[in-house]
Amino acid sequence: MCGRFALTATPKEVDEAFSVPDLEAFPPRYNIAPTQPILMVTAGEPRQPGSNLPDRRSLLVRWGLLPAWVKDTRDFPLLINARSETAAEKSSFRAAMRHRRSLIPASGFYEWRQVGGKRTQAYWIRPRQGGVIAFAGLMETYAEPGGAEMDTGAILTTGASRDIAHIHERMPVVIHQHDFSRWLDCRFQEPRDVADLLRPTEPDFFEAIPVSDLVNKVANVGPEIQERAELISASEPPKAERGKARPPDPAQMTLF
Repeated sequence: MCGRFALTATPKEVDEAFSVPDLEAFPPRYNIAPTQPILMVTAGEPRQPGSNLPDRRSLLVRWGLLPAWVKDTRDFPLLINARSETAAEKSSFRAAMRHRRSLIPASGFYEWRQVGGKRTQAYWIRPRQGGVIAFAGLMETYAEPGGAEMDTGAILTTGASRDIAHIHERMPVVIHQHDFSRWLDCRFQEPRDVADLLRPTEPDFFEAIPVSDLVNKVANVGPEIQERAELISASEPPKAERGKARPPDPAQMTLF
């Protein structure tokens, strides 16, 4: 699955990769988490008759797809990922797979590997060649009971490529630039016509960098969470067991 990712590319770099020149300025984001707004690129209306420019538009959506038929969001799970193997058949994703496929600009993603029991090792997984990449996404506009509308989205996943399969069995689907138009074309390309794009990346496309557990907290949003860290040893005791417990910080107690 993909539960955290980053977009640290500049708006200019995103424009150059996705051909969406109307992007508003945005800061680098090092720790994007579910329910937060994420940038999506979709097919749009042609800019002018006879134009050969890609007809794409960008928008912000909530990460966590809500199908249009959901009646009570409190009883519905947060769909941040969709399995690409079954998305075209599942009621939650079927309509979006047919009509609202999208691209999600990213600089890489985070994944966790279990090490000795319940402890986990976090990894920052980025393309070896650098640059901005595109996750395959699905978008759905949800109409709330009061009439307000909210754009929501999910990331499509597939089996992990062999260079990162030792960390986790799943990974985001990456759409390469030469396939952008075909993936976004929901008018003439049905889900079966783009099924060949829903595959793991080629070997060695990504590199996995061990990082600290700073990424675990949504409040940590700086570049330091991507700094290389020492691997957790399988024999290393959990943090709670290391040394003597510290007294509680009085400043923290004021939060309660």
